[in-house]
Amino acid sequence: MAAERHRPLDARILPRFSGVRTFARLPHTTDLAGADVAVYGIPFDTGTSFRPGQRFGPEAIRSASALLRPYNPAWDVDVVEALSIVDYGDLPVAPGDTVETYRRVEEALGPVVEAGVLPLALGGDHSITLAELRVLVRRTGPLALVQLDAHADTWDEYFGQKFFHGTTFLRAVEEGLLDASASVQAGMRGTVYGPGDLDVSRKLGFTVLTTDDLRALGPAAYAELVRERVGERPVFLTFDVDVLDPAVAPGTGTPEVAGLATHEALALLRALRGLHLAGADVVEVSPTYDGPGQQTALAAANVAWELLALHAVSRA
Repeated sequence: MAAERHRPLDARILPRFSGVRTFARLPHTTDLAGADVAVYGIPFDTGTSFRPGQRFGPEAIRSASALLRPYNPAWDVDVVEALSIVDYGDLPVAPGDTVETYRRVEEALGPVVEAGVLPLALGGDHSITLAELRVLVRRTGPLALVQLDAHADTWDEYFGQKFFHGTTFLRAVEEGLLDASASVQAGMRGTVYGPGDLDVSRKLGFTVLTTDDLRALGPAAYAELVRERVGERPVFLTFDVDVLDPAVAPGTGTPEVAGLATHEALALLRALRGLHLAGADVVEVSPTYDGPGQQTALAAANVAWELLALHAVSRA
């Protein structure tokens, strides 16, 4: 336990609508002394293929996170007491240049990973995950992936581009960043270009579950399957908000109908107690398409808080 603890502003002294917007009103600092977790943004959307705006995702998630409170009764954990968390700010990006953005993100994220601080990213489109994985594996070796997403993101290319948000996990396997046989992609749904689209992931070694599969399994059986695949490996957990139904989360780049409700998504995350997280991200919030209540950003903020609770109880 860190001697110097980072804590959010007290809402009983400074109301939640006041103050500079940071994630969960936590202190913004790049000094990692005493930190267990660094939450940071990657405001990048050049990798998106349909609706852009994810560059504004970190800002929207931070604003929506103002209502988060320290104690999570579903986990029976005070996240702020269990973890010393900082908002590390946003990592540098190069709009319009995915490869240069990767270089900048890898360079900026290096000190966080080297310090042994858990990285939790706020995206940004799903192309950003590749840069995160590249940095993490230098410390952990190949990771298991737990992915909640409407899309597998294992295409080879799009308009001749090898790096965009639909190719991330094919590239990650090719680069030796992931152990696909230890990884589960869940929440797949929607129309595709052909009957073999999801077979690409399966041939790579991923376990692939559709949204219907998830509902048939339920949280407990899903978590059992994940643990069986993951074993003792360190895990990167990536949550694409398009796994949620656009009725509850319209603010995303590639919406697909018949998705999860927020209570279903949180139940799946809560069933994963015990996973050894090496890193995580919440991606694809595009606030331009969100509702007036910013419900997608609110869902993303709460998912990020659930991931912190998962880390807190699993490392205890």
